[in-house]
Amino acid sequence: MVTSRARGRWAALLLAGLTPVVAELTLGNPPLRQAWLLLLWVPIYGAGTVLIRELVRRTGRGWPAVLLLGAAYGIVEEGPALQALTSPTIYGVAGWAPRILGLNSAYTELNIPYHAVFSVALPILLVDLTVPALRRRPYLGRAGLVVAGVVFVLGALLLRWTTAFIDPGYQAPPAAQAAFVLAIVVLAVLALRIVPRPPDLPAAAPRTVPAPPVVACLAGVVAFGYLALLFPFGGARHPAFTQGGWVVVPMVAAALLAVVAGVLLRRWTAHAGWRDRHSLALAGGALVTHTAFGVIANGENATDRVSLAALGLVMIGLLALLARRTR
Repeated sequence: MVTSRARGRWAALLLAGLTPVVAELTLGNPPLRQAWLLLLWVPIYGAGTVLIRELVRRTGRGWPAVLLLGAAYGIVEEGPALQALTSPTIYGVAGWAPRILGLNSAYTELNIPYHAVFSVALPILLVDLTVPALRRRPYLGRAGLVVAGVVFVLGALLLRWTTAFIDPGYQAPPAAQAAFVLAIVVLAVLALRIVPRPPDLPAAAPRTVPAPPVVACLAGVVAFGYLALLFPFGGARHPAFTQGGWVVVPMVAAALLAVVAGVLLRRWTAHAGWRDRHSLALAGGALVTHTAFGVIANGENATDRVSLAALGLVMIGLLALLARRTR
């Protein structure tokens, strides 16, 4: 029992440290020369993802609950903490697309699903594959759960304090803050009370589960496509190099891409033909193309792009080692 608890704590620490690396560093935000910024983000990212995993495992829910709580996490970070969902000045995101009900629409569409996938689901998946003996169990006891919750709240406050230096003087309207809280509560209730628990046994394996290399390619296409449709890069001021009202086209395309990917993934993962090697291919394909997009879109200079590409190669090597263990 002592050994199991110790392994759980180490797994929780691994998840807490891995999360900001996956979510931010492997996208080139920040560049490697500013990697120390991760120390400011570990409390909210790391504790937040650990807290989500603990809640999902304790309630017996599955990946739909992880994604719903990941979306709630995204609202916490981008709403009350960073306040980038409503700020008219931060990062210039208000100019990406028309603001809807005071929200920076394209930025919101980009970042809430991004956090659900890259800040929460993929780190949890990778640690589950690394420590398979604990994948269906909580990592921490009740005291650890409380500590994770406290650190998460403190991390959100720390992020809010640091944001005051990059977006001075802005405070989100009270109505927006209330809407954020309501959305977070609704998502949490859906995840932990409404979403059904996964079945104990998957359905019989169908012929429609693709091979792992196909899964990796499809995951890469979806990840790269979603980012490229919504994140202005290459000098563009609007998503997908559109102008004016045409910005609605890539926004709708990104939404459809996410829906189709979600439907296919739910169908495949619900059957016995889906194995750990498929899960690793899914994570690997998304992460590699995610970093490739960062090289294209986030590198401020050649040094940043080369260093991020080198980080991507290291990541590929680590994924290959994990693939050997998975086989």
